[in-house]
Amino acid sequence: MNTSPLLLALLGDARLPSGGHTQSAGLEPALRAGTTAAQVPVYLRARLRTVIRVEAGTAVVARAVAAGGGDLAEVEAAWAARTPSQALRANGRRLGRGHLRVLQTLWPGPVDARARTWSRPVVLGLLAHRAAMAPADVARLVGYDDVQTVTAALLKLEPQDPLLIAAWVKDLLPDIDEMAAQVADLHTPEQIPAHGAPLIERWAETHDTTTERLFSA
Repeated sequence: MNTSPLLLALLGDARLPSGGHTQSAGLEPALRAGTTAAQVPVYLRARLRTVIRVEAGTAVVARAVAAGGGDLAEVEAAWAARTPSQALRANGRRLGRGHLRVLQTLWPGPVDARARTWSRPVVLGLLAHRAAMAPADVARLVGYDDVQTVTAALLKLEPQDPLLIAAWVKDLLPDIDEMAAQVADLHTPEQIPAHGAPLIERWAETHDTTTERLFSA
């Protein structure tokens, strides 16, 4: 199964009403905690190896479970168990509702009544099944979306040369492909990776109670 590059471009477009423009993927609290702009590529690689590997693995498994007619609530529970931060869980489910709108508009069909309580990677897995996306491609989409979210937020929080940011994204493409390859063959909730990122989780909890902020997460 091959996914059209144009479909990936469509789903990676920041203009989609999925809430991505409200996010910094943890960058805003990371900068407040002392991370520098020059350290953003390191920050992104850390995310790809931890929280994003969990999310990409969840999306791949959700796709497989949806294809087999299984219960996506079990995938959601497995994702939640691997996401200890309540703030990250709540934000993931807010993003899930945005992606549910995309799914219902572009690939309409019956949806479980519990779908509004599912996280972004679970909804993306269902979307990937409906859109006939290859497992590695939905994982790439999760990784690329995270990298673009962080770098777009940096341009608002600490403006940089946009071409420098583009070069960072280009240099991270092999990391995204590597991460996607690591999770592409997963099929069951038990196989979803479990990688902790204590600082990212702590920053998310702190950011959740911060009143003066540009991004919701």
